[in-house]
Amino acid sequence: MMAAEVGASRNTLLAYRRDLEATAEIVGSLEHAGNAELGKLGEAWVELASSSVARRSAALRRFYGFLFDEGIRIDDPSSSLPRPKLQRPLPRILDTHEVEAMFAAVEERAASDQPLALRNLALLELLYGSGLRATELVSLPKRAVRSGQPFLMLRGKGDKERLVPVSERATEAVQKWLPNVPAESPWLFPSGKSHLSRVRLFQLVRSMAALAGISPDRVSPHVLRHAFATHLLAGGADLRVLQSLLGHADIATTQIYTHVDSARLVELVNSRHPLASGHHAPRR
Repeated sequence: MMAAEVGASRNTLLAYRRDLEATAEIVGSLEHAGNAELGKLGEAWVELASSSVARRSAALRRFYGFLFDEGIRIDDPSSSLPRPKLQRPLPRILDTHEVEAMFAAVEERAASDQPLALRNLALLELLYGSGLRATELVSLPKRAVRSGQPFLMLRGKGDKERLVPVSERATEAVQKWLPNVPAESPWLFPSGKSHLSRVRLFQLVRSMAALAGISPDRVSPHVLRHAFATHLLAGGADLRVLQSLLGHADIATTQIYTHVDSARLVELVNSRHPLASGHHAPRR
């Protein structure tokens, strides 16, 4: 059902399986577990992070909802599951000067036309310039970025498709890297028999930060995605547009970026609101 009806990705399916199997180790048969068994999970999961408890509870609620809808169970015991209060953490971000320093350092290396330096510049341009997720970036097909085509079609999280803008800078960086990609490789960033791994991308991004004199533990592919979103919003991007570019299913996920530029929002209200000029329209 999760694959056919919901369209969940392979990683999501594996995560659901892990959570269900971990719960079965505690309560025994999930199919026959009742309110009493599920009510004990809060104590069993006491050492887990709130986010992990919330994820496992969500997987179980979906599971018991499925059993109930299919008539396999006549009740739904998921009301007994723990419901931890979650506070979404604020994203780690880089300011524009730090991003510029990273680009300056990587571009200096790429000026040598060394293949790996050209690859790293292409990776950085796509991470910050298009806000791609790590998995989306490393698994790009070789011909995904084409000269004269200012966007690419991505199949991202949840197997959902979206259009992603590609800057002229990113296109140029990719075109310089492409001659170094083996002809038989289907990937834009190959590694061995497959494509670059997420772990390797993480390592490369940290090394780029170190080149710019930025503490590597502050930077990751996801931090650059956050920077893409934060800086776009600060530049006046609409929240709905940003949601589409990032591929967020829920705009509540996108709204977390509004915390970073409250000063700009206050200025916007003071300068653009009809009452900001002090001339009140007459009341009817």
